[in-house]
Parts: sequence; structure tokens; C-alpha cells
Amino acid sequence: MSNDVLAAVKPLLPGISERARGTDDNSRVPAETIKELTAAGVFRMLQPKRYGGAETDPVAFYEVVRAISGACGSTGWVASVLGVHPWQLGLFPDEAQRDVWGADPDTLVCSSYAPVGRLTEVDGGFQLSGRWSFSSGCDHAEWALVGALVMGEKGKAIDFLTVLVPRADFTVDAVWDVVGLRGTGSNDLVIDKALVPAHRILRNYEHSQLRGPGQKVNSGPLYKLPFGAVFTTAITAPIVGVVDGCLASYVATMGDRLRLSLGGGRFAEDPFAQVAVARASSETDAAILQLDRNISALYASASGDEEIPMELRLRTRRDQVRATERALQAIDILFKTAGGNSLKRGNPIERAWRDAHAGSVHVANDVERALAMYGRGVFGIPVEDNLV
Repeated sequence: MSNDVLAAVKPLLPGISERARGTDDNSRVPAETIKELTAAGVFRMLQPKRYGGAETDPVAFYEVVRAISGACGSTGWVASVLGVHPWQLGLFPDEAQRDVWGADPDTLVCSSYAPVGRLTEVDGGFQLSGRWSFSSGCDHAEWALVGALVMGEKGKAIDFLTVLVPRADFTVDAVWDVVGLRGTGSNDLVIDKALVPAHRILRNYEHSQLRGPGQKVNSGPLYKLPFGAVFTTAITAPIVGVVDGCLASYVATMGDRLRLSLGGGRFAEDPFAQVAVARASSETDAAILQLDRNISALYASASGDEEIPMELRLRTRRDQVRATERALQAIDILFKTAGGNSLKRGNPIERAWRDAHAGSVHVANDVERALAMYGRGVFGIPVEDNLV
């Protein structure tokens, strides 16, 4: 399968890699990098064709994310998260899509899905207030998708929604100072009594049932896929990409060390390094194969206008969290066998180790939750979860 965006991204990777240390130090992806990725078409891959997007097979999108992540984990993470939001926006009413892309199809959207916001009904729609954490790449976005609960008359939550809000309605509180994925700029969003019209709201239950008002205008297979597959894979793809890219640094570093140990271009034998490469590469290969297999199967079902079986949705989540586990196992092997050199700040192996472990704590990578859901399905127990 041809991937034109990947071809456009590959020449950018050396520069992204050179800027990786600065991305970490400045706690944000440089505007220069965002501009390059925008020009390459990364953020339009999952965007509706009606608004200048490519509506590409999502497997191609994740392939691009992995490549970027191999050069810089933070940049790959932001590219994945900002790049997956056009897909979800395509499920909103067309009026909401026009609000965002009508004037500029390159407009970016950030997110924070935790239902910490509070919505109350008012004349003209809803009033929204709250503070949301972990909004990756929010410095580059003009709109945000945030999670919120609708509050009833007695102060009890009666509905769980995803709300679209413009930059004018939120402020960014720069609180991001962490161990890994330091350059993602995953800061807090703060909203105080913003008025939200009804067309900028998506009901999460409807979403989990593979329905959305945007399907009336975006009828392609891409917009029939489950959020629990598309978004969670967008979280795991950068982690796998970070580790897969780190393998090249490991091989180069260890190869140079072995050549120096004998001189004259000859190699010393280090069976531990050889086994480490074999184990780590096998783990990343397995992760990529399963991720791509499941997304391809989902896309094929949607393309055939078939009902997507719950068994496939559960398998996708099972393999998605296992892909993260495999990536962590691989990077731990590389980090340990690289020796003291991997401890130096800014070393590609050290940064990959931090970034992979940081990404693994995202709620989408809750291994026990996902595996338990799969087990419930196998035993015929009903599964109800927004992330499946």
C-alpha cells in the first residue's frame, strides 16, 4: 500500500531528531516542526474529504506516527493525538465541522477527555466550566475537545458528553513538567462559563454505539470505526514507534563499541547484545503486526458495510494494550544491555526509555482493564465500556 504522507515525512525525520533534545527542554514541539508536518499532510490523513482531508486507511496514519516517533517520541505523540482528532470531529454535526475547518482546513484540535467539566442547560445551549489536564499539543490548537457531565436539577450527572470549544473560550495553564514525553506540552485547559451551542456536543453513548451525526455527511468507512480502537491505537502507536526507532540507535551504539574493542573494523563477540536485539525486535514486530492486523480487519468490515463484531473490537483492545507491554519489554532490554551509556541525559536510548514508560500510564494503556474486558467477552459476559 502506497503511503504518500510517509514519503513526505521521511526527509523531515533527521531534523525532527536533531530538535528532539530542544523539544524536551522547552516542553513543547517547535512550531517549525508542526508547520512541516502540516505541509506533509499528517494532520489531514483522517480528516473528511469534504474539508480537504485524505480520509486515508488508518493503518497508513499509524505507520506515519511510528516513523515520527522513532525520531522524537514527543513529536510523534503530538502528531498522533492532534492527527486523530479530525477523525472524531468528523462525527460531530456538520455545523461543528464547518466551525473548525470552514475558514482553514489546517486548523488543529487538542483534547482532554476526562469528564471533569460541568455542563448546565441554558438558553441557546449549555454553559461549560472546568479544568482539564494532559492536553497534548494544546499550544498549537485553535479548538479543543473536552469531556463533561451534564448536571441535573439535583446536582447529579445525567449524561456524559464530548464538547467542542474554540480557543477564545479556554486558557492554557503551562503546568507540564514531567519525566517522559516532556516535549508534548500536555498542559491544563481552563474554561469558565463558556456558552456551548448544541451542535458542538457529541453524546458518548451514541459514539460507543458507532453512531454520530457526522455520518450523515461523512459516510465513508473511516467514520464507522469504534473510538475504542481508533483513539487507543493512536496512543500506543507512538510508544511502539519510539522503541522501534530506538533499535537503530542501539545497534549503532553497540556496533561502534564492539568495533572499538578490537580495532581495525573487526567485531568483538557480545552474545548479550545480540540476544537483546533479537528479543527487542521480535517484540516490536509482534506489536506492529497485531495492531495493523486488527485495524485492517475493522476497516475491512466498515468498508463492506458490515456490522463490526464485538469479538473484533475486544481483540483490538487486547492487542493494543499488549503492544504497549511488548514495547516496554523491548525498551527495558535495550536500556539494560546498553550499559552506563544509556544513563546520559539526552541519549536516544535514555529518552526512548522515559518516553515509552510515560506513554504507558495513559488510561488507554490500562492493561488489566482491557484484558478483563476481553476475558468477559470470551466467557459471554456483556461488556459495556467507552473504550471498546
